[in-house]
Amino acid sequence: MKSSGISFHHPWAFWLGCLFITGGVAAHVPMFLMGRYTQWQMVGMPMTAGMVLGMLAIPLGLVFAFHGLKPRMAGLGGVSVAGGRPLPFHIADGVPLNVEHWKLVVVLTVTLAIDVMKPATLGFVVPGMSAEYQIAKPTASLLALCALTGTTVGSVVWGRLADVYGRRAAILLSALMFIGTAICGAMPAFGWNLAMCFLMGASAGGLLPITFTLMAETIPAAQRGWLLVALGGVGTSAGYLLAAGAAAVLEPLFSWRVLWLLGLPTGAAIIFLNRFIPESPRFLSSMGLDDVARTVLRRFSGGRDDAIERDDDAHPGPPVIDEQHATTGVRVLLRGRHARISAGLMVCGIGWGLVNFGVLLWLPVNLTALGVDPTATSALLAKSAIYALPGIAVVVWLYHRWSSYRALVLFIGLTVLSLLALAAMAALQVHAQAAVIAAVVALLVSVSGVIAMLIPYAAEIYPVHLRGTGSGVVAASSKLGGIIGAGLGVYGFFQHFTLSAVLIAVPMAISMLMILRHGIETRGARLEDIQASMAH
Repeated sequence: MKSSGISFHHPWAFWLGCLFITGGVAAHVPMFLMGRYTQWQMVGMPMTAGMVLGMLAIPLGLVFAFHGLKPRMAGLGGVSVAGGRPLPFHIADGVPLNVEHWKLVVVLTVTLAIDVMKPATLGFVVPGMSAEYQIAKPTASLLALCALTGTTVGSVVWGRLADVYGRRAAILLSALMFIGTAICGAMPAFGWNLAMCFLMGASAGGLLPITFTLMAETIPAAQRGWLLVALGGVGTSAGYLLAAGAAAVLEPLFSWRVLWLLGLPTGAAIIFLNRFIPESPRFLSSMGLDDVARTVLRRFSGGRDDAIERDDDAHPGPPVIDEQHATTGVRVLLRGRHARISAGLMVCGIGWGLVNFGVLLWLPVNLTALGVDPTATSALLAKSAIYALPGIAVVVWLYHRWSSYRALVLFIGLTVLSLLALAAMAALQVHAQAAVIAAVVALLVSVSGVIAMLIPYAAEIYPVHLRGTGSGVVAASSKLGGIIGAGLGVYGFFQHFTLSAVLIAVPMAISMLMILRHGIETRGARLEDIQASMAH
């Protein structure tokens, strides 16, 4: 990042860290290959010395990689001083999309799909894992709980790292941790899988909000909103489809373990694509690295001179970045001008998690009681990623052409209505299969629309020094709702369909009213103008 925004601060340390991590994972491959003589059953096998050394090499590699990515703190003053005032820096929000923007969009879409793919494999590995380790379903459910807990923690931690050390550094460090968790595929004991699953969740949860943060700060204002929502919708659906495809093709040949080992090539793909992931020019400017920020900006402005501020006071240019890089904590989101909108988004995230990891997981059981064929319900949920795509297209259009926060409010409202409709059908014992399936499809589409907009909207409304943290906390809230939902499911809460649907509709409705009251319009607006609106 010395001159181009894509070089490393300490290249030798970063690549040495990559070597240690890759070597640590490779040390587990011989153990996995031994499984071909036992139908890939490795439970109870003793861990070799190579595996132990490999496990030690992975955290050592992460330390080296972090050192390689970490900026030289002596060079980061937080504010560039020019005559006692913050250095003005103008962003190319008026330029059209060019090939550099599209490269970034494609790379971040691939990154997000890979990120979603790893936790999505949980549903495919649990049956085989349960059979091999001979564990009951409640014990196997601990795997999902560990993953959700990891994503919750990772979203917050990586959000802070992105605000302190940079968006690019957080993405690459998360990808390296992603690679390290591939050793799950060779673990002979279930306990090791739980630990690795937590770390996998932490890396996946951290990557998600940072991709939105980087994209929000790089794409021109006129195109930012719809591209953010499209990134979330397409990347998420592609991740689920990749997980399902990998399970269908590879699991019959190599058992469930190969789905974990895919973390090595997929994570390595993100590292390979790092040359197409520059640091955010807004972050660089906020850190006082003005020359590097201008270099990155020229790359995304198509060489247009009018995209960068002239060095004279007579040229007013677009709005200026005047954020001072304050190292602030998560609690700042819940006080001051961001408090009310942050609360609304977090309540929405918790409600979404309760629906996605609670109501939807128990739908096959509950809909059977309403006369819906269990096979049809399972097939409907399995194809939900495909069914959601048309809904995402509508979300993209509304977010871009109508209103960002009103589109989010609309889909929250549709989620509430779908929940209440299903609750009413359960209470009245309506056994019309067509009506029940229609309500389920409406719920699937509306829930997909909410999550497609929730984190992108958070990435737009927070200032530079809080954008990673804010996006991370909102993402974490959705996983926190999943943890609560999983806990409630253990106690049979969702088997009371009417009661659970109504109670979960309540926080969703509250968040809808909060966002409608305190949300601000971001459609087509510069990030700096959004911050000015938040100040009033």
